[in-house]
Amino acid sequence: MISIMPIAAQNNNPLLKDWIGENHGAPAFNDYKIVDFKPALEFAIQEKLNEINAIANNTKPASFQNTIVAMERAGKRLSRVMAVYGIYSSNMNSPEFEPVETEFEPKLANLADKITQNTKLFKRIALVYNSKNKTRLTKEQQRLVKVYYEDFVRKGAKLDAKTKAKVAEINQKLAGFFTKFNQNLLSEENNQYLELKNESDFDGLSAELKNAAIAKSKERKLTSLGCIENTRSSVEPFLTYAANRELREKAWEMFINRGDNGNAQDNNSLIVEILKLRSERAKLLGFASHANWKLSNTMAKTPEKAMELMLAIWKPAVAQVKIEVADMQKIVDSEGSKFKISPWDYRCYAEKVRKEKYDLDQNEVKEYLQLDKLREGMFWVAGELFDLKFVPANNIQVYQPDVKVWEVLNKTTGKHVGLWYFDPYARKGKRSGAWMNEYRSQEKFNGDIPTIVSNNANFIKGKVGEPVLISWDDASTLFHEFGHALHGLCSNVNYPLLSGTNVARDYVEFPSQILERWLSTPEVLKTYALNYKTNEPIPESLLAKINKADTFNEGFKTVELISSALIDMKLHMTNDKVDPDAFEKTTLAALNMPEEIVMRHRTPQFGHIFSSDEYSAGYYSYLWADVICADAYEAFTEAKGPYDKEVAKRLLKYVFSSGNTTDQGDAYRAFRGRDAKVDALMRTKNFPMVK
Repeated sequence: MISIMPIAAQNNNPLLKDWIGENHGAPAFNDYKIVDFKPALEFAIQEKLNEINAIANNTKPASFQNTIVAMERAGKRLSRVMAVYGIYSSNMNSPEFEPVETEFEPKLANLADKITQNTKLFKRIALVYNSKNKTRLTKEQQRLVKVYYEDFVRKGAKLDAKTKAKVAEINQKLAGFFTKFNQNLLSEENNQYLELKNESDFDGLSAELKNAAIAKSKERKLTSLGCIENTRSSVEPFLTYAANRELREKAWEMFINRGDNGNAQDNNSLIVEILKLRSERAKLLGFASHANWKLSNTMAKTPEKAMELMLAIWKPAVAQVKIEVADMQKIVDSEGSKFKISPWDYRCYAEKVRKEKYDLDQNEVKEYLQLDKLREGMFWVAGELFDLKFVPANNIQVYQPDVKVWEVLNKTTGKHVGLWYFDPYARKGKRSGAWMNEYRSQEKFNGDIPTIVSNNANFIKGKVGEPVLISWDDASTLFHEFGHALHGLCSNVNYPLLSGTNVARDYVEFPSQILERWLSTPEVLKTYALNYKTNEPIPESLLAKINKADTFNEGFKTVELISSALIDMKLHMTNDKVDPDAFEKTTLAALNMPEEIVMRHRTPQFGHIFSSDEYSAGYYSYLWADVICADAYEAFTEAKGPYDKEVAKRLLKYVFSSGNTTDQGDAYRAFRGRDAKVDALMRTKNFPMVK
């Protein structure tokens, strides 16, 4: 039983207070303390439960207003607390915060079950859903009713009491396992590193990478000259440029074995339990497997449909890898070395091939890719496509000094659109990778409430006063995550459940992936890709090389991604007990996985699918969205180019602003005039035809 906080304590807890300031306010980060989370969560959870029970027990006949709209209003305080809770969990985790997560993830799962399993509440939702008067509602309102009804059904609202109790028990257990998985992974990333002990260990590294390694060693108070931390942002550049093959292998093994070291942080036993519980839950909910349950409300609809797409692209991708490896092996042989390309060699020798084949040195390109300048370029693209303007908001509180905030305005009208927070740098307690968060959803039904979004990354912070240079891949990721942010910022719907990125899992990556395409447009590169020493724009000769090498290394990228997606899907299509490492090994062998590549996310560190249910049986969505993205971008190239105003208006209207107010397949057809075709993706990747 959750205890009720006394009114005085409630009023004094900063996490429970309204966000104050202009435009419906923002989080007051200066006031928050970890000790406040437990009482705040307890109060806000109970408050939402009370609000939901009031809706369920309403004696008046169920209507759209007193049931569906009332649910959209419920839990606003909890949403604010959870926004801050999510920031502490992902961006500034600590030993002091971990117990909060451990205690409350099961409690939050329990709250969700109490809502979806509330028989009286579901009866009211069903009455609205089946009402003859439903046709009087607007299309958006009808969509909202449908989304609520189908979500409750998917989560077991029609089950008997005994089965509901079993599902709830499973959800609480899973919540605990997800938290432990994430904490184990964060521990391995925070506490493992590769020491660079000799000056020669820096051979091949740029001055920037060398300085970052030296700084990290000092930060950790090590006696070594430098260190490579166990995060993607630190390891991948080292694998790309380090001359010492033995050190590359050590860095690679450290990174790919996260969560798989047979220690207290080993995730394999957790994975077994998670898979078992997911399978059991799927059967209780009436589905053949967890994959069938997860895909039931996506564009793909079934695991088989997703598998069909992945396997159709898998063979051409593997064939391309063979071509790539052959080119690398030639260089190894020409150097007089006696080894065959291994996974810790791939990135290094791919760069050598790129330089030999296209006379393109990524280190030379990197000199033009200043983080701050590219951020300005993103803002410019948002202005050209969606009429947005970004203005520094220095009066907004932040949770860490490196975080900056911008107010987003409509460029034409000057109207406030939202706030954009940017947290770019890696640090201890921050999970690796890059992501977008939504602190507050956009809505209009209860007043015009603007959204608040953030982008988070793990770039290596340079010396004070020096620009941060990033790789081309990192620049693409920067644009990708900004695409998610724009999806939230451009939202123009009435109800928060339908706003922004609240769309089908295999559609949500489409707006983000298509925005990556604007990085390589001449308009961005000529203006914002400026040399950090001379401030000169990137020369035409280098632009030509970049364009010529546009599809270079696509085999590696695609195999790396699809192998992870295939393992994810196959793990969740089976109901048998599996040994995660053995399953991964045998499944990849059966798929003829190239031995020179490993999955982008090996199973014991696959946070996308084991730190929550969100992307489970859903990692294929990146590929699914890539098909849509490639097809959609051709709408621009078939018109007047990437900045064609009419196509951009359609993209805004039917994709970026419409949220989940309509079926995503219908939304895409409204934008493109037809369904997406896979041919565009094959052209984009320039894969060889394989029978």
